[in-house]
Amino acid sequence: MDVKTGFFYLFSLVLLFAAFRVITARNPVHAVLYLILAFSQASAIWLILQAEFLAIVLVLVYLGAVLVLFLFVVMMLDVDVEGLRQGFWKHFPLAATIGALVALEMAAVLMGGFRVTEESRNLAGAATSAAAQVSNTKALGILLYTEYLYPVQIAACILLVAMIAAIALTLRGRKDTRNVRPEDQVHVRAGDRFSVVKMDPTRPAPAPAPVAEEKKA
Repeated sequence: MDVKTGFFYLFSLVLLFAAFRVITARNPVHAVLYLILAFSQASAIWLILQAEFLAIVLVLVYLGAVLVLFLFVVMMLDVDVEGLRQGFWKHFPLAATIGALVALEMAAVLMGGFRVTEESRNLAGAATSAAAQVSNTKALGILLYTEYLYPVQIAACILLVAMIAAIALTLRGRKDTRNVRPEDQVHVRAGDRFSVVKMDPTRPAPAPAPVAEEKKA
């Protein structure tokens, strides 16, 4: 076993352990930290497979933005862990049945193997020779925006709808906050914002107040 294979098994074992701890950790903050570890190991595996673009995107997008945001949200919110665990055993039989069904389907596909025909071998060879002429990032971009253009657009629309739905569900009007309507900002005039007042550059000093006469004793 060479060094690359050894690193692959090492990163895979750490990835499996981190993924298992994500769903078994009692503390939500610890679960997010384990998820960060899992994504970092997945990025290392992408590097071993010479998919540098996917590895960098996984680090920059997920580790640098999404998971850090998740960590901040989990740390700032008072998550009721005990309330979330209520009803776990009630829905456990259905979840276990679906999980076992998915595991059996995956096992049937993996144990049965994939049929490789002569046409698929020729297509794979042509794709490999074409990909060798360009960089990894360029080949991925060409594939995404030519053959998989519609799936990319559908995924973008789904993410946009999910973002709008999340904003609509979490937006709450509060009486103690001040907000400005955008249409009022657009139709505002300069005269409504400030007024120019003419003032003399200098003003005379005010006259001293008269001193009251002392009363005679």
